[in-house]
Amino acid sequence: MTRTGIGIRTAQARSERMIGQIHVYDGAGKGKSQAALGVVLRSIGLGIHNFSQTRVLLLRFLKGPGRTYDEDAAIQALQRGFPHLIDQVRTGRAEYFGADEITKFDRQEAQRGWDVAKGAIASGLYSVVVMDELNPVLDLGLLPINEVISTLKRKPEPMEIIATGRGAPQKLVDIADLHSEMRPLYHPAAKPGIAGIEIYAGSGKGKSTSALGKALQAIGKGIGQDKSHRVLIMQWLKGGAGYTEDAAIAALRQIYPSLVDHQRSGRDAIVWRGQQQELDYVEAERAWEIARAAIASGLYKTIILDELNPTVDLELLPEEPIVQALLRKPRDTEIIITGRCKNPLAYFDLATVHSEMICHKHYAEKGIDLKRGVDF
Repeated sequence: MTRTGIGIRTAQARSERMIGQIHVYDGAGKGKSQAALGVVLRSIGLGIHNFSQTRVLLLRFLKGPGRTYDEDAAIQALQRGFPHLIDQVRTGRAEYFGADEITKFDRQEAQRGWDVAKGAIASGLYSVVVMDELNPVLDLGLLPINEVISTLKRKPEPMEIIATGRGAPQKLVDIADLHSEMRPLYHPAAKPGIAGIEIYAGSGKGKSTSALGKALQAIGKGIGQDKSHRVLIMQWLKGGAGYTEDAAIAALRQIYPSLVDHQRSGRDAIVWRGQQQELDYVEAERAWEIARAAIASGLYKTIILDELNPTVDLELLPEEPIVQALLRKPRDTEIIITGRCKNPLAYFDLATVHSEMICHKHYAEKGIDLKRGVDF
């Protein structure tokens, strides 16, 4: 019997052959590059768990030297933790430009990046190839779309390809196995919101992985400023094992054990609306007490409240105490809240960033077995 509702479920354990997918993250909302870095961290963690080496190429189009980007610190944290696994190439100029401002240099830099990508894909040496901002490069016509599509179709079977940025062309979407749009939501009644509160919701993939990208970013900023930047990852509705982000969190804690704390709560089961059990309320409250104390303490610079949205939507926690805790958070504390929900929640209006992940395509729809640890 098919059931619908809010809940978290782990993929069934099976000895499947690992097949890399083509991911496309686009849209005007925040979280695209963060999600890609979260997938990278997860892939490295899975490699550690399986005693196999995972090499990653981070190819960044339109992000030449001379300007800083949100993900710079996250990449620094990755490279410091796994210097032998991460290669990075940046191309392009430092300033933004439109379709009517394209120069010969822009085309040369796009081609230089694409030549690197083609070589990496053909070599089979990389487990993951991230092509950050490939979407706008194609949308601007800086690369021949048909050549790109043909090359991606011939990628080695186990290789994961991730393309990010606004304006993904339809031809790229057509060959993608997974397509998530990050759509920005605005709350005029509460503008400008409280600095440091970000919400990632919706049914598309990329919420928890975006949050993990933010954790990497926070740690990297601390490293760059020679400051301790502690991170708390608090998870609701995830009392079992085998979730998408397990390996990523394990990898993060392995390289930064003194900076990353992790707590999880809930039963090893889906919590269906109308079928909540007493233990669900107890576990939700237990986790919130830890989170509330962490927020008030000021000891953590970044606190990830993973799956808090469905927990509140299922009425396992009241909204008002969460609103009050967020209103009183220390100025320098960053709060990242994730999870899908059916109804708008009161604390949404406090956020300065709210991205709704819209699922346009998922490889499960094509009958492909979900990989172990992927929630659906």
